[in-house]
Amino acid sequence: ATALLDDPSNAYFALLSQYCIPLHSLQFTHNFLFKNPHKSFIEILSNEPNLFDRYTARGEHAMLPEIPFSSFRVGSQFFILTRRHARVVVRDILLWNKFRLPCVTEEPCYPEEHYFPTLLSMQDPNGCTGFTLTRVNWTGCWDGHPHLYTAPEVSPELILRLRESNSSSYVYLFARKFAPECLTPLMEIADDVILRE
Repeated sequence: ATALLDDPSNAYFALLSQYCIPLHSLQFTHNFLFKNPHKSFIEILSNEPNLFDRYTARGEHAMLPEIPFSSFRVGSQFFILTRRHARVVVRDILLWNKFRLPCVTEEPCYPEEHYFPTLLSMQDPNGCTGFTLTRVNWTGCWDGHPHLYTAPEVSPELILRLRESNSSSYVYLFARKFAPECLTPLMEIADDVILRE
Protein backbone atom coordinates (compact mmCIF):
# COMPACT_ATOMS: atom_id res chain seq x y z
CA ALA A 1 0.00 0.00 0.00
CA THR A 2 2.84 2.39 0.83
CA ALA A 3 4.57 1.72 -2.50
CA LEU A 4 1.29 2.35 -4.32
CA LEU A 5 0.71 5.66 -2.57
CA ASP A 6 4.26 7.00 -2.37
CA ASP A 7 5.15 6.75 -6.03
CA PRO A 8 2.47 6.65 -8.74
CA SER A 9 5.13 5.67 -11.27
CA ASN A 10 5.70 2.29 -9.59
CA ALA A 11 4.39 -0.07 -12.26
CA TYR A 12 5.40 -3.43 -10.77
CA PHE A 13 5.58 -4.81 -7.25
CA ALA A 14 7.90 -7.75 -6.63
CA LEU A 15 7.81 -10.04 -3.63
CA LEU A 16 11.20 -11.64 -3.04
CA SER A 17 12.99 -12.97 0.02
CA GLN A 18 16.38 -12.10 1.44
CA TYR A 19 17.54 -15.44 0.01
CA CYS A 20 16.71 -14.47 -3.60
CA ILE A 21 19.31 -13.17 -6.01
CA PRO A 22 18.96 -11.39 -9.36
CA LEU A 23 19.96 -13.44 -12.40
CA HIS A 24 20.14 -10.49 -14.78
CA SER A 25 20.94 -6.80 -14.80
CA LEU A 26 18.35 -4.25 -13.73
CA GLN A 27 18.13 -3.01 -17.34
CA PHE A 28 17.39 -6.53 -18.63
CA THR A 29 14.77 -7.05 -15.91
CA HIS A 30 13.12 -3.71 -16.69
CA ASN A 31 13.05 -4.39 -20.42
CA PHE A 32 11.60 -7.87 -19.93
CA LEU A 33 8.80 -6.67 -17.64
CA PHE A 34 7.81 -3.78 -19.88
CA LYS A 35 7.62 -5.96 -23.00
CA ASN A 36 4.35 -7.20 -21.48
CA PRO A 37 3.27 -4.35 -19.18
CA HIS A 38 -0.25 -5.54 -18.45
CA LYS A 39 0.47 -8.98 -16.97
CA SER A 40 1.33 -10.08 -13.46
CA PHE A 41 3.91 -12.83 -13.17
CA ILE A 42 2.37 -15.14 -10.61
CA GLU A 43 2.16 -18.91 -10.53
CA ILE A 44 -1.46 -20.11 -10.46
CA LEU A 45 -2.00 -23.87 -10.16
CA SER A 46 -5.26 -25.79 -9.87
CA ASN A 47 -4.00 -29.35 -10.16
CA GLU A 48 -1.68 -29.88 -7.19
CA PRO A 49 -2.02 -33.34 -5.58
CA ASN A 50 -2.77 -32.00 -2.08
CA LEU A 51 -4.92 -29.04 -3.17
CA PHE A 52 -8.07 -30.22 -1.36
CA ASP A 53 -6.14 -30.79 1.87
CA ARG A 54 -4.77 -27.27 1.66
CA TYR A 55 -8.26 -25.94 0.93
CA THR A 56 -9.68 -27.58 4.08
CA ALA A 57 -6.66 -26.85 6.30
CA ARG A 58 -8.50 -23.95 7.95
CA GLY A 59 -11.61 -26.08 8.45
CA GLU A 60 -13.82 -28.10 6.16
CA HIS A 61 -16.18 -25.21 5.33
CA ALA A 62 -14.01 -22.24 6.37
CA MET A 63 -13.56 -20.89 2.84
CA LEU A 64 -17.24 -20.97 1.93
CA PRO A 65 -19.25 -19.34 0.51
CA GLU A 66 -16.76 -16.81 -0.90
CA ILE A 67 -14.23 -19.38 -2.15
CA PRO A 68 -15.59 -22.68 -3.46
CA PHE A 69 -13.01 -25.42 -3.92
CA SER A 70 -13.25 -24.98 -7.71
CA SER A 71 -11.81 -21.46 -7.29
CA PHE A 72 -9.01 -22.32 -4.85
CA ARG A 73 -5.49 -22.02 -6.28
CA VAL A 74 -1.91 -22.45 -5.13
CA GLY A 75 1.36 -21.02 -6.38
CA SER A 76 4.82 -19.79 -5.56
CA GLN A 77 5.01 -17.18 -2.84
CA PHE A 78 7.36 -15.07 -5.00
CA PHE A 79 5.69 -13.01 -7.70
CA ILE A 80 5.64 -9.71 -9.57
CA LEU A 81 2.31 -7.88 -9.69
CA THR A 82 1.19 -5.06 -11.94
CA ARG A 83 -0.01 -1.85 -10.33
CA ARG A 84 -3.61 -2.81 -11.16
CA HIS A 85 -3.27 -6.14 -9.34
CA ALA A 86 -1.47 -4.57 -6.39
CA ARG A 87 -4.54 -2.34 -6.00
CA VAL A 88 -6.80 -5.42 -6.11
CA VAL A 89 -4.79 -6.99 -3.28
CA VAL A 90 -4.74 -3.85 -1.14
CA ARG A 91 -8.47 -3.23 -1.56
CA ASP A 92 -9.56 -6.80 -0.83
CA ILE A 93 -10.98 -7.58 2.59
CA LEU A 94 -13.49 -10.33 1.84
CA LEU A 95 -11.13 -13.06 0.65
CA TRP A 96 -8.29 -12.01 2.95
CA ASN A 97 -10.55 -12.62 5.96
CA LYS A 98 -10.76 -16.27 4.88
CA PHE A 99 -7.05 -16.73 4.23
CA ARG A 100 -5.93 -15.14 7.47
CA LEU A 101 -7.68 -17.86 9.49
CA PRO A 102 -5.25 -20.19 11.29
CA CYS A 103 -4.64 -23.78 10.23
CA VAL A 104 -6.60 -26.42 12.14
CA THR A 105 -4.99 -29.44 10.43
CA GLU A 106 -1.44 -30.63 9.83
CA GLU A 107 -1.60 -29.54 6.19
CA PRO A 108 0.16 -26.21 5.64
CA CYS A 109 -2.07 -23.27 4.82
CA TYR A 110 0.39 -20.58 3.85
CA PRO A 111 -1.55 -17.44 2.87
CA GLU A 112 1.19 -16.23 0.52
CA GLU A 113 0.95 -19.47 -1.49
CA HIS A 114 -2.85 -19.57 -1.61
CA TYR A 115 -4.34 -16.11 -1.20
CA PHE A 116 -2.62 -14.27 -4.05
CA PRO A 117 -3.12 -16.97 -6.72
CA THR A 118 -6.75 -17.50 -5.67
CA LEU A 119 -7.64 -13.81 -5.51
CA LEU A 120 -6.07 -12.92 -8.85
CA SER A 121 -7.42 -16.04 -10.54
CA MET A 122 -10.91 -15.10 -9.39
CA GLN A 123 -10.56 -11.38 -10.22
CA ASP A 124 -8.52 -11.34 -13.43
CA PRO A 125 -7.25 -14.71 -14.68
CA ASN A 126 -6.38 -13.34 -18.12
CA GLY A 127 -4.24 -10.61 -16.57
CA CYS A 128 -1.85 -13.16 -15.05
CA THR A 129 0.82 -15.22 -16.76
CA GLY A 130 0.27 -18.24 -14.51
CA PHE A 131 4.02 -18.62 -13.86
CA THR A 132 6.64 -17.12 -11.59
CA LEU A 133 9.92 -15.52 -12.65
CA THR A 134 11.79 -16.87 -9.61
CA ARG A 135 13.71 -20.11 -10.13
CA VAL A 136 13.65 -22.61 -7.25
CA ASN A 137 15.48 -25.94 -7.04
CA TRP A 138 13.28 -28.57 -5.38
CA THR A 139 15.58 -31.48 -6.29
CA GLY A 140 16.06 -33.82 -3.35
CA CYS A 141 13.92 -31.75 -0.98
CA TRP A 142 11.46 -33.39 1.35
CA ASP A 143 10.76 -30.93 4.17
CA GLY A 144 9.01 -28.16 2.24
CA HIS A 145 12.18 -26.10 1.80
CA PRO A 146 14.06 -25.84 -1.50
CA HIS A 147 17.72 -26.56 -2.02
CA LEU A 148 19.93 -24.05 -0.19
CA TYR A 149 22.86 -23.00 -2.36
CA THR A 150 26.13 -22.55 -0.48
CA ALA A 151 29.25 -20.55 -1.35
CA PRO A 152 31.15 -23.46 -2.98
CA GLU A 153 28.26 -23.94 -5.43
CA VAL A 154 28.34 -20.36 -6.74
CA SER A 155 29.84 -20.18 -10.22
CA PRO A 156 29.17 -18.59 -13.60
CA GLU A 157 27.86 -21.97 -14.78
CA LEU A 158 25.30 -22.05 -11.96
CA ILE A 159 23.98 -18.59 -12.85
CA LEU A 160 23.65 -19.51 -16.53
CA ARG A 161 21.91 -22.79 -15.63
CA LEU A 162 19.46 -20.97 -13.32
CA ARG A 163 18.55 -18.55 -16.13
CA GLU A 164 17.35 -21.40 -18.35
CA SER A 165 13.62 -21.87 -18.83
CA ASN A 166 11.49 -24.50 -20.53
CA SER A 167 9.52 -21.75 -22.22
CA SER A 168 10.34 -19.34 -24.99
CA SER A 169 7.92 -16.76 -23.56
CA TYR A 170 9.72 -16.08 -20.30
CA VAL A 171 13.03 -16.23 -18.50
CA TYR A 172 13.89 -16.50 -14.84
CA LEU A 173 14.81 -13.11 -13.41
CA PHE A 174 15.55 -14.28 -9.85
CA ALA A 175 16.63 -17.44 -8.07
CA ARG A 176 16.47 -18.76 -4.54
CA LYS A 177 17.55 -20.02 -2.04
CA PHE A 178 21.08 -18.69 -1.40
CA ALA A 179 22.81 -18.79 1.96
CA PRO A 180 24.20 -15.47 3.28
CA GLU A 181 27.74 -16.82 2.79
CA CYS A 182 27.10 -16.69 -0.98
CA LEU A 183 27.30 -12.90 -1.04
CA THR A 184 31.07 -12.69 -1.52
CA PRO A 185 31.34 -15.20 -4.39
CA LEU A 186 28.23 -13.70 -6.02
CA MET A 187 29.75 -10.22 -5.90
CA GLU A 188 32.96 -11.59 -7.42
CA ILE A 189 31.07 -12.75 -10.54
CA ALA A 190 28.43 -10.00 -10.62
CA ASP A 191 30.06 -7.70 -13.21
CA ASP A 192 31.19 -10.45 -15.56
CA VAL A 193 28.17 -12.79 -15.32
CA ILE A 194 25.06 -11.56 -13.51
CA LEU A 195 25.07 -7.99 -14.81
CA ARG A 196 26.32 -8.88 -18.27
CA GLU A 197 23.82 -10.00 -20.92
